[in-house]
Amino acid sequence: MYKELITAAKVENLAAVNDFVEGLLADTDCSSKTQMQIELVVEEIFVNIASYAYGGGEGEAILRGRILEAPLGLELIFMDKGAPYDPLARTDPDVNAAMEDRGIGGLGIFLVKKNVDAIKYAYQDGQNILSICKYF
Repeated sequence: MYKELITAAKVENLAAVNDFVEGLLADTDCSSKTQMQIELVVEEIFVNIASYAYGGGEGEAILRGRILEAPLGLELIFMDKGAPYDPLARTDPDVNAAMEDRGIGGLGIFLVKKNVDAIKYAYQDGQNILSICKYF
C-alpha cells in the first residue's frame, strides 16, 4: 500500500520530503549506503521539480512510496502538474570528456539513473510521473 505526501514544490520543503522517505525506510534493513543513494536521488528529483516544473510559479509535488517485498526495495513515484518534461529523454553526459567540453545540465538525472535499479517517466492526466525503484 502506498503512503503519500503532498507538499508545495519549494526547495525549503526538501526536509519534509526526506522525513517522509526516512519514515518509509524506518522498519527495513536498508543499508546506510543504500539510504545515502536514495537520499541523493530524492534530493535531485525533488529540487528539480521545485526549481523548474512550474516555471517560477507555485505548484505542488506529490510523492508516493511503498516498500517492495520481492525483491525487497523501495518504490517512489514523484508527480507534479508542471510543464511536461521527460528527464529520461535527455542524452547522458560524457563523463569522460573534459569539463569545458561538456554541455550544461544533465548530470543530476545521470546520477539518479546510476543510483536506482529502475526508472520510468510518463505524462498522464496533465501530470509528470517519474517512478524509481531501488532494491536493498
